[in-house]
Amino acid sequence: MADTGSIVHVVLTEWREGMPAESRAEMRLAIGRFAEEIPGVLSVVEGPSVSTEGLESGFEWCLVATFADAAARDGYLDHPTHLPVAAIIGEWAARLVVFDLDG
Repeated sequence: MADTGSIVHVVLTEWREGMPAESRAEMRLAIGRFAEEIPGVLSVVEGPSVSTEGLESGFEWCLVATFADAAARDGYLDHPTHLPVAAIIGEWAARLVVFDLDG
């Protein structure tokens, strides 16, 4: 992938047992507002795997956010719209991978 200055932020989680449906709904609502409320967010997709390959290694959910640049990604980390999502993931993820790459 050519370096365009953008950053692709990938989050993979395996959820702990008992994650409340309300927490998932709250998280999804906040993620739905990322592009309109967080400067520099170009696109966001999230959800469970729909792969037929079965190679998820236990990871159940993914978030992919594309940022205009590294500064936009850095601003997102402490943004009030992102913080509740980070808190829910922190509370309910049994395993977590965060991987950023040049877009």
